[in-house]
Amino acid sequence: MIRIPSKSEILTWIAENPTKAAKRDIAKAFGIKGAARIDLKRVLRELEDEGKLQKRKSSYRDANKLPPVSVLEIVGPDSDGDLFARPLEWAGEGDAPQVLMVMKPDEPALGAGERILGRLTEVRGEDYSYSARLIRRIGTNPLRILGVFRAGSEGGRIVPVDKGSQKEWVVAAGATGDAKDGELVEAEQAGPKGRMGLPKARIVARLGDPTQPRAVSLIAIHQHGIPDHFPDSVIAEADSAKPAGLGKRDDLRDLPLITIDPWDARDHDDACCAIPNGDDGFALWVAIADVAHYVTPGSELDREARKRGNSTYFPDRVVPMLPDRLSGDLCSLHEGVDRACIAVEMQIDRDGNKTSHRFVRGLMKSPASLNYEEVQAAMDGVVNDKVAPLLDDVIRPLYACYDALKKARALRQPLELDLPERKIVLNDDGVVEDVAFRERLDAHRLIEEFMVLANVAAAETLVAKKTALLFRVHEEPKPEKLEALRETAQAAGLQLAKGQVLKTGHLNRLLSQAAGTDDAELINISTLRSMTQAYYNPENFGHFGLALLAYAHFTSPIRRYSDLIVHRALITAHGWGKDGLTPEDEAMLAETAVAISDTERRSMLAERDTTDRYLAAFLNDRVGAMMGGRVSGIAKFGVFVKLDETGADGMIPIRNLGAEYFHYDADSQTLMGADTGVVIGLGVRVTVKLVEAAPVTGGLIVDLLEIDGKAMPKGRSTHRGKPPRRKMSSAKKKAAKTARKVKRTRK
Repeated sequence: MIRIPSKSEILTWIAENPTKAAKRDIAKAFGIKGAARIDLKRVLRELEDEGKLQKRKSSYRDANKLPPVSVLEIVGPDSDGDLFARPLEWAGEGDAPQVLMVMKPDEPALGAGERILGRLTEVRGEDYSYSARLIRRIGTNPLRILGVFRAGSEGGRIVPVDKGSQKEWVVAAGATGDAKDGELVEAEQAGPKGRMGLPKARIVARLGDPTQPRAVSLIAIHQHGIPDHFPDSVIAEADSAKPAGLGKRDDLRDLPLITIDPWDARDHDDACCAIPNGDDGFALWVAIADVAHYVTPGSELDREARKRGNSTYFPDRVVPMLPDRLSGDLCSLHEGVDRACIAVEMQIDRDGNKTSHRFVRGLMKSPASLNYEEVQAAMDGVVNDKVAPLLDDVIRPLYACYDALKKARALRQPLELDLPERKIVLNDDGVVEDVAFRERLDAHRLIEEFMVLANVAAAETLVAKKTALLFRVHEEPKPEKLEALRETAQAAGLQLAKGQVLKTGHLNRLLSQAAGTDDAELINISTLRSMTQAYYNPENFGHFGLALLAYAHFTSPIRRYSDLIVHRALITAHGWGKDGLTPEDEAMLAETAVAISDTERRSMLAERDTTDRYLAAFLNDRVGAMMGGRVSGIAKFGVFVKLDETGADGMIPIRNLGAEYFHYDADSQTLMGADTGVVIGLGVRVTVKLVEAAPVTGGLIVDLLEIDGKAMPKGRSTHRGKPPRRKMSSAKKKAAKTARKVKRTRK
């Protein structure tokens, strides 16, 4: 009689022979033949029912063991830099085991969230249970959805918060994650989309009530995947940091290095002073917080800062690049306390030219932390008690130095765009109280000009010392975008030079022509849209917008990782210590440049989306009101209007323009009515009615009432959204009728 192996014997054999786990392999191993196979099948089914085995097609495996080949999702590196993954096919008890990725030098880098097929080996005596080697990537991550859950009788639906998404997602009853109706949820695509019906999703996180005021920025944080929680190891490292002492640093504590920031600034990373010399020039000092002293290469703080790339700013909160112990304390140049810094002294002549400069690693003590408004007010004759002692010896020299720098700036001709910046004003409950436009003061321009000059000095020093760095690159506009700008200018009766090497001075002349006219905002917006996006690169391609040959970001290391890299490069170039640019940093510069350029764009999109949502919330109780604005965009599907009062962008869907068909001309960026001949183009002044404001998505829908002060004409056609049909002659009608008869006869 053939003996059937026990359940434990079967489990042990499968664990030791994971590649031979088919029923026939098990039968062969234990010498089971004939009718005894039926008993083996019964035992295997019992193990499966008990959850101790999992059937995979024609083979079995221990449910508490991973298969030798498995689908894994990359989690990311740990504090030691080892790359880990999590198995997506775990069906055992407890948490899924950790999997260490063992990568070959020539294999591609794997990013967090990426899914791969890996070959696993069980490991004993380590913190992790398996190691894995890459077999192949298996495509993109499952699509993530952020939306509002609407419960139904059998599961429910998710309405996306992204105003660019029109489709809903179906959630099965077992995939709701216990979400309640109306909750903001995060979900992922559940399997491939079928040919019919809505796509399926499974809820993976519940995020609370989307109507709460402070949920607005939370939506953007989750939608764009911005890390907003510091790991315990990062916080612990920041908390253990101690203030830097003088040591081998230059003592700059006698310099009147003041900080000038917005009144609600969360950090102070730059300070400045200007000391007149006997030749009507100045020694201009710019001191920047020495973040590199605290955030050293390869540390937990460094890894997290690189992952974040930059701080992200919202009206109600900031998602910082560094923990508050650094960003709000040790690296913030508060008044009256010693702070480590890297400073540059620049000699400025009476015409605003930088004749020389030198960098030092120092210790400073700021005599005052001021805001833009009080500094400007003092220069305009309204002096408060805090500014009064500094007015003559500190603030006036800063303005005098700026007056000199303006001469050199006028010759350099950086791009002079004039675009008002919106500011969302919230009350204590986080509700929008007002939408204001930020006032541009000379105090703002002064600090900006000093920072630009310090950034130039950093780039020039590192180039001269042949030290690797990250440049801030801004390339010339693409020819096609430049031609579109030229056509927009011509339509407004303005000229943009053609047939010569483009310089910022040419664009400034165009902007100057438009200044003070009804087309000023249109020309400024069109000029901005013609520009390429600035980015980071270890190679220098110049900065077109600033009209500079070499430019690097040096002045904001608290909130930009690029500046931290430049600080480390300066430390290495001057031999100031062991916390400079490492060979590993240098080898990864190209990869770092791409990563932080991406995080910068991510933050810009998140900040813009948040502003749109706050504006929609602000305008929600004004649905039905008439508003003035200008056409800011034309597309096949509709018209975008920038509203005068708030700067918000409302959309007029093409179907709402009237009964007639509108021809879209991409070259001229116009829509023309087929019946009335009315032309809707960029910059046209319009009056609209707000018909919908959706705070969750940030979408605004408006109806067009007037164009250039005249009522919107109504077309005679009834072919809404379709090209007009031409009338068919009687001869053609007869021929068509005959053709249909012949066709029926042949059938």
